[in-house]
Amino acid sequence: HASLMVLACTGIDNIAEAITLLELNNWDLVAAINGVIPQENGILQSNFSSEASQAIPHPSSSSSSSSPPSSSTSAFCSINPSSRHIVERQPRMLNFRVDYRQRSVELVLEEGSTVGEIKQILETELGVPVSKMQLKGWKAGDVSDSTLLKSLHLPKNNSLYVLTPDIAPTLAGHCTLQASLDALQESLNQNFLLVISHREAQRDYSLNFPGSRTIQEVKRNISDLTNIPVRHQQWEGWPASASDDSMTLAASGISYPCHHLSVCRRSSPANAQEPTEECADVHMISDSEGDDFEDASEFGVDDSEMFGMGSSSCRKSPMMPENSENEADALLHFTAEFSSRYGETHPMFFIGSLEAASQEAFYGKARDRKLLAIYLHNDDSVLSNVFCSQMMCADSIVSYLSQNFITWAWDVTKEANKARLLTMCTRHFGSVVTQTIRTYKTDQFPLLLVVMGKRTSNEVLNVIQGNTTVDELMMRLMGAMEIFTAQQQEDIKDEDEREAREMVKREQDEAYRLSLEADRKKREAQEREEAEQVRLEQMRKEQEEEKEAIRLSLEQALPPEPDEESGEQISKLRIRTPSGEFLERRFLGSCKLQVLFDFVASKGYPFEEFKLLTTFPRRIITQLDPGSTLLEAKLFPQETLFLEAKE
Repeated sequence: HASLMVLACTGIDNIAEAITLLELNNWDLVAAINGVIPQENGILQSNFSSEASQAIPHPSSSSSSSSPPSSSTSAFCSINPSSRHIVERQPRMLNFRVDYRQRSVELVLEEGSTVGEIKQILETELGVPVSKMQLKGWKAGDVSDSTLLKSLHLPKNNSLYVLTPDIAPTLAGHCTLQASLDALQESLNQNFLLVISHREAQRDYSLNFPGSRTIQEVKRNISDLTNIPVRHQQWEGWPASASDDSMTLAASGISYPCHHLSVCRRSSPANAQEPTEECADVHMISDSEGDDFEDASEFGVDDSEMFGMGSSSCRKSPMMPENSENEADALLHFTAEFSSRYGETHPMFFIGSLEAASQEAFYGKARDRKLLAIYLHNDDSVLSNVFCSQMMCADSIVSYLSQNFITWAWDVTKEANKARLLTMCTRHFGSVVTQTIRTYKTDQFPLLLVVMGKRTSNEVLNVIQGNTTVDELMMRLMGAMEIFTAQQQEDIKDEDEREAREMVKREQDEAYRLSLEADRKKREAQEREEAEQVRLEQMRKEQEEEKEAIRLSLEQALPPEPDEESGEQISKLRIRTPSGEFLERRFLGSCKLQVLFDFVASKGYPFEEFKLLTTFPRRIITQLDPGSTLLEAKLFPQETLFLEAKE
């Protein structure tokens, strides 16, 4: 029933191709139909898809008309709702062949299973613990045990292999198989040169691919270069071992380092009724994400043939070289050639990569941002000369683009340059923009894409085709500017508010930092002052202790005071201190002056700080020889002295 539904909605009249299409889309009816119907005919709406995926028409209703419907909408409207019946969708089953050393295990699991469930089954079959098992061969690289098989978008048949580096092989054969697995892993990292001949265009493409790239991915790249959808490609040169599009180049058996292939458009998939040699390649046909939009030229005559422009050999030089090493060189050549053909009055084309142009337009200050105008030139279009000379070189257009746009240009005349552009657009703007560009026919060029930078992703506001006028072109540019200006004002407001908040925060942070710095300096000064006071106090205390120790030592060393009645010559000395107190003591007349000095020092008046004088006549006793006696110094039998601090 599902295959009949595909036949009714898409116009495909070969049930084998319909079944293949359903299998490649996991038996998702809506996805299968959307992959065939071109964008301009309409895509099934999301609010209807849930019903469509379960509603299956009666065979009689789908076979009532032999002509294909004009669009997906009309196809579904022709179905009698009363004839629908609900069927339970069966889970998709996946086949796995798993190689381990000298053994091979065949597994069949539902796509809702996880990678861990495969390992658990292999643990039982191979006797290898899951913890020591590495399951390799996934297209997406290493995956976790919790990964659902459905999320990997696997084909029906898959080949995997198990590595156990922690388990040494016990047989020589095991070592041989492990060596072959290592060789396979090494070949996955090698680069293969594929020389692919496009028979219809009579030209060759030399493409480098890593061994880990799948056959399906090669076909998608060729689809971008030749505009032949994957399901319409007919190949020659693949080895017999390349039995599945999901196989890697390393495992496909192609020649290393170079392998020759050829491709052309399949004449009519509907004619492949018998399993002939031509039809044997059906397993190599698969719908892909890149085939949702087909080149409309496959349904009619090429426009360049209609206008007699199939060859551009009459031109002096191409607008852009085919294999320039970098975008800047290509744009320099483009600008020079554009000026040579159409004069010096033209938009100033940005010299650099598309990424650099996007950075210049979108990622500066909000006030400085601009729209990005991408001009796509095609010399095979009859509109190119008119559009360039009358529109792109008009003073009003040149002035408006210079003031409000960053203008970047590319030439898509050569297939290699077109493929390069599609790759750049996919990377910077997404696959939708790429598919949109791919759907335009030659006679719709040149194109002017107006792109606006947004917070999350860039948005293509307008695609202006070559069949326009100066006034219409200006109106559409101004309309894009209105949308951009409204967005820019919001961005400026947000940016100003953010900068104001950041300024306030910076000022607060600076004030807080200065406050902390002042507190730190104040605290450090206080700590230094306290430390100095402690040091001085300690020094003073040590000095006092030292003085006291010296005083006690001198006091203990003094000779005893003689008695008045000892019969010896006694000198009585009376000494006045600076505080007005008097010190009195008896000394033997034969005592040295040093004993007198030590006595005064023992009372707290050291020789270094004080001088001892007589009253009349005034004499400085401390200047006399300390070894002379009191009698010699004429301090007998009694004398009054006074102490005075030295200056």
